[in-house]
Amino acid sequence: MAAACHPRKCLIISLVLLFLFQTLSLISCRSFNSTIRKGKYNYPTGAPAVATWYGDPYGAGSEGGACGFGKDVSGAKFAKMVSAGGPSLYLSGKGCGACYQVKCASNPSCSRKPVTVVITDSCPGCPEAVHFDLSGTAFGALAKPGQDTALRNAGILQIQYKRVPCKYPGTFVTFHIDSGSNPYYFAVIVEYVNGDGEVASLELKEASGNAWRPMQRLWGVDWKLDSAEECITAYLKFYFTVLLVN
Repeated sequence: MAAACHPRKCLIISLVLLFLFQTLSLISCRSFNSTIRKGKYNYPTGAPAVATWYGDPYGAGSEGGACGFGKDVSGAKFAKMVSAGGPSLYLSGKGCGACYQVKCASNPSCSRKPVTVVITDSCPGCPEAVHFDLSGTAFGALAKPGQDTALRNAGILQIQYKRVPCKYPGTFVTFHIDSGSNPYYFAVIVEYVNGDGEVASLELKEASGNAWRPMQRLWGVDWKLDSAEECITAYLKFYFTVLLVN
């Protein structure tokens, strides 16, 4: 289940979600307020990297992956323009959802025009300092018209890359409630973070309370809060940190 919200001046998001608990089939209506704060990370601009590709030649690499986006990698917002990242891009899951502009000029079939990809998977065995293991679709998009197959046949490319803002028109951020959530365990997938990109930290509190409780990164873009001693029943607020794009 997902709810998407639109931009507002103060970066405050209000969502109303229907949340189905497994306990007693209880349906609870919840309002989520989300506030963003911004951290800093110095991303390289126009730096060299290596690109390979995996999966189907016209596919999205793999459905699922190490970030938790699942089949959404083939959906309209990602449009299969995704990549697995080597360790310096994946960042143990912290790099999931980051957007990069990549282009190639090292092969005669390269168009030299940049395309934008999103990190949705991990490539732990990629040996280079910066390595994009692109989907077949994204790798082919680097080619001149009609030369995508020839470029994929090259297998490996020297490319240039830079970090860029993510653009998801009409969406500011989307929350997917994990189907395993219940009144004592809450998990949420955060995706389509428009603008600055990946989520660095996430905190939650009940609207009637005063204490912010840090959520733990379960894996990739999946965050959790265990609350074994206290039932999570009220309206909720999120406060999360995103990393600024230079």
